[in-house]
Amino acid sequence: MATSILHRFTGIALYGGALIAAAWAVSLASGPEVYGAYKAVMGSILGKLVLFALTLAAFYHLGNGIRHLMWDTGHGLDVKTANATAVGVIAFAIAATLAVWVIAGMTGAF
Repeated sequence: MATSILHRFTGIALYGGALIAAAWAVSLASGPEVYGAYKAVMGSILGKLVLFALTLAAFYHLGNGIRHLMWDTGHGLDVKTANATAVGVIAFAIAATLAVWVIAGMTGAF
């Protein structure tokens, strides 16, 4: 139940992420001063925390969406398998998020 509710919350969060991406595009088109201010906000501790949370939300939503697709085929509906795949989705989301952020740090992306 908790993973289903979290799936809905991450979907809502990704809408917020789309607005952040739209703001990025608008700031880029608005000139160097506006873009610099946008980069300063997103490069702050709070901005990075929001981006980290959005990365985690995206990977969780992806993994749980695949899990739901498997359920639609009738596979993995028993309690034991559903619980195991819930843990797998959470582990995938955490591992993938950390991998992306470690690679971003190694390449100097932030």
